[in-house]
Amino acid sequence: MARPKIPRTICGRPADSCFKPNRIPMSQLEQVTLAEDEFEALRLVDLLGMQQQEAAIEMGVSRQTLANVLKSARFKVVDCLTQGKALIMHREEGVNFDDHRYSDEQGPRC
Repeated sequence: MARPKIPRTICGRPADSCFKPNRIPMSQLEQVTLAEDEFEALRLVDLLGMQQQEAAIEMGVSRQTLANVLKSARFKVVDCLTQGKALIMHREEGVNFDDHRYSDEQGPRC
C-alpha cells in the first residue's frame, strides 16, 4: 500500500491550462500533464528564485520531496519544448488552486 501524499500548500496558478505548439491541432499532439505541486515547485524555485529548502518549507514538504517534484516538473517541461508536445496543467480532482491546504493551523502562507 502506497504512503498517503502529504498535503502541499499551493499558492500559484498557471496563466492558462495548456501550452502547445502553434499551428498543430490538439488532437494531433501528445499531451503531458503537469501536476499542481510540480507547477508550484517550478514557480517558487525557478521563477521566484527561492532556495529549495525555503521552497520546501513554503509548500509544507521535505527538501528531498521538493527536489523530486522539481526534477519531474523540469523533465516534463523540457520534454514538451523539445519534442513538440502539449503541456497540460489540470487541477487535481476536487482541488482548486485557491483551496490552500495546510498541515498546521497557522493559516495562509501565500
